[in-house]
Amino acid sequence: MTQITRRAALLLSAACMALSSTVLMAQTYPSKPIEWVVPYPAGGGTDVVARTLAEAMSQSLAQPIIVSNKPGAATNIGADYTARAKPDGYTLLSADTATLAANPFLYTKLSYDAQKDLAPVGLSARFPLILVVNPKVPAGNWEEFLAWAKTQDGANFASPGAGSPHHLATELLRLQAGLTLTHVPYRGAAPAVQDVVGGQVPFMFVDTAIGQQFINTGRLKPIGVASAQRVKNFESIATLQEQGLDGFEAYAWQGVAVPAKTPQAIVDQLNTALVDTLNSPEVQEKLISMGLELTPSTAAQMLEYSQAERAKWGEVIQRVGIKLD
Repeated sequence: MTQITRRAALLLSAACMALSSTVLMAQTYPSKPIEWVVPYPAGGGTDVVARTLAEAMSQSLAQPIIVSNKPGAATNIGADYTARAKPDGYTLLSADTATLAANPFLYTKLSYDAQKDLAPVGLSARFPLILVVNPKVPAGNWEEFLAWAKTQDGANFASPGAGSPHHLATELLRLQAGLTLTHVPYRGAAPAVQDVVGGQVPFMFVDTAIGQQFINTGRLKPIGVASAQRVKNFESIATLQEQGLDGFEAYAWQGVAVPAKTPQAIVDQLNTALVDTLNSPEVQEKLISMGLELTPSTAAQMLEYSQAERAKWGEVIQRVGIKLD
């Protein structure tokens, strides 16, 4: 009995010390610079969002937030880096459609488990996707596009890469409309858009951030928006749902995640800073002008949303049979 009592006392003491350490860490957080991992190259939409949010959040958290670009392998390099980091709140990740919803189905083996190794902090923004065509394509709305596509022998479509939200949105369109299409993947959105503008490929889904200038100058012709409602600054473009494609919705979305087992008090503190930043007029003005929809949320809401997206795009990927390894 004495040995059992001593063992129980030691276990209780260890548990109390661990709890005290966690509480102390949360109380003093943050006490040093925070690293924000962006799993894409500098200069892209995700990078701009992260830098905009990091700058504002660093003021409320009273510590610098340093953006670190770790691109490659469809976000897997940055995601793996974050998943392996110490769960102390000093490593954040721009976690998006690829990391949380698509990659578990696109790759047979991953070095991390997004559901087990990453914890949500909150959603940040999403890029509505717009179906656009080269101006020479004889279509100005969904009905005309559908009629044109059915006359083509597997019409080519561009995307920023296999497995990207733009690619998956087009595959969903193909399945829902019963079209025969041929995917032409590119290394990034910029070269894909340039080839649609140049007429080498007739159409693609483009996100609002990169597509805005081309649509406004007439170099790309919009067919419809893949969102439930019309998008601010793009109000003249009808949604695909309005035009008869029932229930069609697709976004390139993102949020903030941390390594699993990060103390809840720290997650809550980060969420408060993130939501306050997304609600600030300066940040709203900058990001909304890029065509983004801001989506402040709780960590629980981000988890629910990412799980729904995982189920949705997982089904599309499996039906189409896309694999990236």
